[in-house]
Amino acid sequence: MDAYDIILRPVLSEKTYDGIPNKRYTFIVAGKANKIQVKEAVESIFNVKVGNVNTVNYKGKFKRQGRSEGYTSKFKKAIVTLKEDSKGIEFFDSLSGR
Repeated sequence: MDAYDIILRPVLSEKTYDGIPNKRYTFIVAGKANKIQVKEAVESIFNVKVGNVNTVNYKGKFKRQGRSEGYTSKFKKAIVTLKEDSKGIEFFDSLSGR
């Protein structure tokens, strides 16, 4: 898999904004990607040094609207913590307002 196939999009929420000063960033990643692949993809795309990667699998939630029913999409989320001597990711640094 290519690095851009592994990292799908960033997660931008209030909780993830709180982690930006600590160099903790959150991404939606490919479901079959493991922690090593996520680490290598973040390092190659953003030119940073990754210290730790935590992953979480989310099941789709059951939703109903009238007679229609189904599940929302399942996804995998990766929380990436950079090393202390690494620079931050410019995209997120512009959002945090530092």
